[in-house]
Amino acid sequence: MIVIQREVVENLVQKYEQAWEQQDAEGILEIFTKDALYYERIFEEPFRGHSGIKAYWKNKVVKQQKNINFKLLALYIDGDSAIAEWEVQFDDILQKVRKHMREVAILEIKNNKIASLREYWTSKIIKESD
Repeated sequence: MIVIQREVVENLVQKYEQAWEQQDAEGILEIFTKDALYYERIFEEPFRGHSGIKAYWKNKVVKQQKNINFKLLALYIDGDSAIAEWEVQFDDILQKVRKHMREVAILEIKNNKIASLREYWTSKIIKESD
């Protein structure tokens, strides 16, 4: 069994945070394998590879969110898998509200990059837009 170093996973999550907060649809690709699978909703088809992840990121993060604040809460590593829990606050541009989101992401790591990411999250409105 391959064991991923904690520093590798911490670096991946830190780059994920930076790409999200900076709404960087190019930067997010640096942490994913070229054929990565990104499941935003586990019962739906994943976004596939760099082109799918970039399109999702542009549509969801760049066009629909702003003023993003990310905080890592916990990180667990087992072999080549990691579980990260974080919370995020952001302005939802479409709904015109500020949201608080809590998420658990399961990461499968291959060659020090994310080969699969599965999100489990919930969110609530914390403020109506002005």
